[in-house]
Amino acid sequence: MINVRITRNSSQGTIVGFAVKGHAEYGRRGKDIVCAGVSTVTVGTVNAIESLTGVVLDSSVKDGFLSATLVPVEDPETAAKVQLLLESMTVMLKSIAETYRKYIHIQEVIL
Repeated sequence: MINVRITRNSSQGTIVGFAVKGHAEYGRRGKDIVCAGVSTVTVGTVNAIESLTGVVLDSSVKDGFLSATLVPVEDPETAAKVQLLLESMTVMLKSIAETYRKYIHIQEVIL
């Protein structure tokens, strides 16, 4: 199972980081559409944030693991764009979980 943990700031509810761990085991390695979908959404989000906003997340990627933590963003407009991309990622992951809930678990934590 894939476990997704989305961490939010308690004062504003904004996303400050996320971690994805595990494998869906929906299909054989290389044929697992759930793993492929989750990987595409999460890695794509990190890449989009860095490419479109210039904000480089503190991230780590290993086999079956991705974590990303948002660094302080001073410009309010840039911060809003980053949040939009992170919220979009959350919506996409929840869409995957609606269909494949046996293979992905999403937890939102407020710090």
